[in-house]
Amino acid sequence: MRYSYSRLHTLTGALIFATAMATYCLTLEPTVSFWDCGEFIASADKLQVPHPPGAPTFLLLGRLASLLSFGAASQVPVLVNLLSALSSALTVLLLFGSITLLARRLVLGAANRVQEPAGSQAALILSAGAVGALAFAFSDSFWFNAVEAEVYALSSLGTALVLWLMLQWEQRADEYDSDKWLVLIAYVIGLSIGVHLLNLLALPALGLIYYYRRTAAPTGRGLLLTLAGSGAAVLTILLGVIPGLPSVAGTLEIFCVNALGLPFNSGVVLFGLLLAGGLAYGLRTATRRQQRLLHTSLLSLTFVLIGYTTYLIVPIRSGFNPLIDENNPEDVLSFVSYLKREQYGDRPLFYGPQFNAQPVAQTDGAPRYERRNGRYEVVEQKLVSEYAAEDKMLLPRLYSTQPGHLREYQKWTDVQPGQRPTMADNLGFLVRYQLGHMYGRYFLWNFVGRDSDVQQAGVLWPTETKNGLPAQLADNRARNNYFALPLLLGLVGLVFQLRRDGRNAAVVALLFGLTGAAIVLYLNQPPLEPRERDYTFVGSFYAFAIWMGLGVLGLHAALRAVLRQERLRVAAVAALGLAVPVLMATEGWDDHNRSERTLALDWAHNLLNSVAPNALLVTAGDNDTFPLWYAQQVEGFRPDVRIAVSPYLNTDWYIDQMQQRMGASAALPMTLRHPDYTQGTNDYLPLVPNAAVAAVDARQFVQLVRQNSPLLQVQTQGGRTLLSYPTRQFYLDVDTAAVRRTGLVPAERRGQLTARMQWQAGAGGYLEKKELALLDILAQNNWQRPVYFSAYMSPSEYAGLEPYMQLEGLAYRVLPLQNPAPQAEQRGEIGYVARELLFDSLMRKFSYRNLANPRVHYDESQRRVVGAYREEFARLAQAYYHDGNLAKAKQVVDRCLRVMPDDTVPFDYSTADLVAPLAAAGEAPRAQRLMDLLTNRAQQNLAYYGSHEPARFEREIQANAVMLSRLYQAAADTNDTARAQRIVGLLEQYVPRS
Repeated sequence: MRYSYSRLHTLTGALIFATAMATYCLTLEPTVSFWDCGEFIASADKLQVPHPPGAPTFLLLGRLASLLSFGAASQVPVLVNLLSALSSALTVLLLFGSITLLARRLVLGAANRVQEPAGSQAALILSAGAVGALAFAFSDSFWFNAVEAEVYALSSLGTALVLWLMLQWEQRADEYDSDKWLVLIAYVIGLSIGVHLLNLLALPALGLIYYYRRTAAPTGRGLLLTLAGSGAAVLTILLGVIPGLPSVAGTLEIFCVNALGLPFNSGVVLFGLLLAGGLAYGLRTATRRQQRLLHTSLLSLTFVLIGYTTYLIVPIRSGFNPLIDENNPEDVLSFVSYLKREQYGDRPLFYGPQFNAQPVAQTDGAPRYERRNGRYEVVEQKLVSEYAAEDKMLLPRLYSTQPGHLREYQKWTDVQPGQRPTMADNLGFLVRYQLGHMYGRYFLWNFVGRDSDVQQAGVLWPTETKNGLPAQLADNRARNNYFALPLLLGLVGLVFQLRRDGRNAAVVALLFGLTGAAIVLYLNQPPLEPRERDYTFVGSFYAFAIWMGLGVLGLHAALRAVLRQERLRVAAVAALGLAVPVLMATEGWDDHNRSERTLALDWAHNLLNSVAPNALLVTAGDNDTFPLWYAQQVEGFRPDVRIAVSPYLNTDWYIDQMQQRMGASAALPMTLRHPDYTQGTNDYLPLVPNAAVAAVDARQFVQLVRQNSPLLQVQTQGGRTLLSYPTRQFYLDVDTAAVRRTGLVPAERRGQLTARMQWQAGAGGYLEKKELALLDILAQNNWQRPVYFSAYMSPSEYAGLEPYMQLEGLAYRVLPLQNPAPQAEQRGEIGYVARELLFDSLMRKFSYRNLANPRVHYDESQRRVVGAYREEFARLAQAYYHDGNLAKAKQVVDRCLRVMPDDTVPFDYSTADLVAPLAAAGEAPRAQRLMDLLTNRAQQNLAYYGSHEPARFEREIQANAVMLSRLYQAAADTNDTARAQRIVGLLEQYVPRS
């Protein structure tokens, strides 16, 4: 039975879709993941407002998916994760369709749009589509996005759909109603704005397709005009539509309310009517005058706007004050700020100041308004820094003034402190770091190989072996070697398409460049990122996968002289081509399989279970916050805990929310009013030392701030008045009798209760708004509500309160109890160890599911989370060890080693602190084996990283040096002189003193 090409195409596409979908379902994370996933799942489930600029299309689809849970909270993350899996499988299907369309033109000829391929030609075209689509399906970065609830999978689907639709239009451009495809593309672009802006970068490639199809004799001038026009279309949407139209609406709103005395939102309604009327008039005029291009353009703009209306859920839902309501964008003015991501600041792109430029003046920028007394009042006049012309340059790549970034810049350039970078320095950083390290490396990860999942990991070239590698790298599951076969296949496809179909090769090349190198230029990434950013460039990898598919046609042509029999040659190249995605799937399965990973959810439960009822828990940011939001708002787990994200406390909208009841969590006690902390007011308070002031009462200081007291006022060089603080020494008097009545003082710590807490704040020479807010909370709380800090934070976030912290789990509790001397109790570590509370958390309450499951892979960021668990076990074991309670110490060590074994999550430097308690508890041989294992591992790691770009792997070198230092202490504690001497020798060899 012979099948037509159309039916074979459908069957092959269905098989590829099923393969991709099955792969993603089998490797899907069954619950919440780290980073933004927890926020997105919670926001989708309740239609809330996540971090700017939001993703309303994703949230609406996620909400539809979550409804299929029928009230089963545990199924919500699975369903929202499945949205990414489905989006990714559909992307693979569309890629198959796009490759076969391009391959069909190469096989049959560009002019032949009617004839259907048959026989060997059909098999060759379908093989090309299958190889390219499956290779992309199993590529490292795309697969990672496909199995978690993030926007990048749906964004890839938008890009794939737009390209496929444009190719469909190109096939039918001569039909009288072909413009409907262009209008549909516009609608998809509008919808995609509500997912991610990456989709807009496909427009210039679409412009080329349109130009080549509509022009009989393309010229260089016409090509340039087309690129300029499509670039203008991108800018029109990026600047004119997304923030531009709401900005105009905001201006009209202010005029209508302030000048005309109309009610709020009247200007927005008037703007909507004017916009709709203008579009209707334009469409009517174009129809009457038979101006097809104008009509299609206006209709396309209309459908872009229709798709863009998904963003209306942002102010609508914000008006209902949901639990997640970032930036509180409930009116048009705050909505514009939300769209522009103003809370993140901006980066110079094409012209601006370099990193050590000093402003010469500050001028008033755009005002910020708030609704007050029935009108919009200016509450902040944003300041714009002006720089001397000699401190500005084109393409300012060395721009960041953050502490430590200069040192990072110096790893890639020769720039020196106080030295103005040259254009050569800027371009060197652009080429070596931004284009090379932060794009080229990611590209080669996907098509050559990746040597590990350690951050900053390099490319695994075909000639590299495991000889001389530390075991942790040699056995790393993310060590995927593709032997550069995907790269070679793609290059064959690129060359073949360039020779046979230069126009479409230019289209694919433009898509490849705009979603790769152009993003690098736009992002202007700083020299230090908290995690790898390869997911940003998946659109570029998508374009290269097209060439991988077309590489099958190139191989077919190359083998013509060797294999003359057509069917045999097609079968051979199909087999050779399919071997590439099979290799990629085989290599990538173990490190992309998340099917049994529950670490993020367990972390959220364990952290929330670390705190007392009705607690305030201060967290650091994404990784230790978003899983908590998921657990509280989707699963209803510990909703009594009020989470306060430390960086967000620098914003007025978040402090407002802290003073409101949120579900089961009562409002926080604060005396500061909104005008005291509105954006632009008390953003930071500089330290102005006053020798007459030894220490400041925290309660009185907050009241002085509230009164805008002249005692605190200082003048800046620019003439602004700021509030200051006279000393870093703060104190808070404690009603000890009232504290005793609360029962929060453990019996063993009653002698440590203090009538006055004293600490140092404003370590950087200024108090940030978040520290001011914490001072107010502590001053007014009067120990009625437990206050905790996440242990997964930098000590700089603890506001100087370390002397009064008590470790009770994964969080430190702030208590009016003076901790014992560090050398007697804590060996220099933060917080008093509350033995029984911490024992109860680690040994009874906490869940460690699948941390001992050898089938589960934990990448480096997750291994750091596991390291936080080990740190708590080690702290508790050391505390019992120093108390002489060796039975309890051994019990703690045994559980730590059992639930987090080395073969699943390799031991880290915290494990070294288990050696001495283990030896003292009568397990000396076992302790010595553990010490030798860790010492040998540290030696191997230091030898490797010290000889392989040590500047790039400073964190790994430091971690292994800390391991040796702790092992030395363990050897000293156990009187193991031989091992101590060996460790000293290793430290001198690999970690020389500066």
